[in-house]
Amino acid sequence: MKALPRDLSTPIFIDILPVNVPERLARPQLVVRYGGSGPEAQLFILEQDRWSSPFNYELRDAFASGIASWTGAVNKAHRGRTPDQIVYRIAIELSQFDAIIDDSVKARFGWTITRPADARSAACYAVIADPVAPGVEGVVEGVQRAVTSVVTSISKNVIELDMGRVPTCAVRKEAL
Repeated sequence: MKALPRDLSTPIFIDILPVNVPERLARPQLVVRYGGSGPEAQLFILEQDRWSSPFNYELRDAFASGIASWTGAVNKAHRGRTPDQIVYRIAIELSQFDAIIDDSVKARFGWTITRPADARSAACYAVIADPVAPGVEGVVEGVQRAVTSVVTSISKNVIELDMGRVPTCAVRKEAL
């Protein structure tokens, strides 16, 4: 993971809010489709294939650790901060998601980044459609790649805000 240049002598904090996901995904079991992405596809909840916690919690943890690592920020959840230290509040929503076995992972993530001290903010989104390797493992790897892509975009936005720049919303458009 490559970080952008940032003055690390002044620590910044990130506050990752709970990730909003469609209700069907807020569970530890993997939720996948079999049979392609058309009307013939069937939705399955895999009882034997699970995340280590509900999917929305897994996403929050992945975003928090990834963004902290990428930016050099401190995750507010793990340490206290003094009132004069900068904090970026990040809200993330997964509004569309399909994990299709032997086909692809398709997702639409939206996020807002707010710096409450001076009202600097950014709102962006990413649309991702990536092919996956066969089986459940392929879908899990596809989800991880999608999250990594969004972590990179959010991290760039945090650094741009911190440097006083206008954030660029690099949107990767694919068919959903």
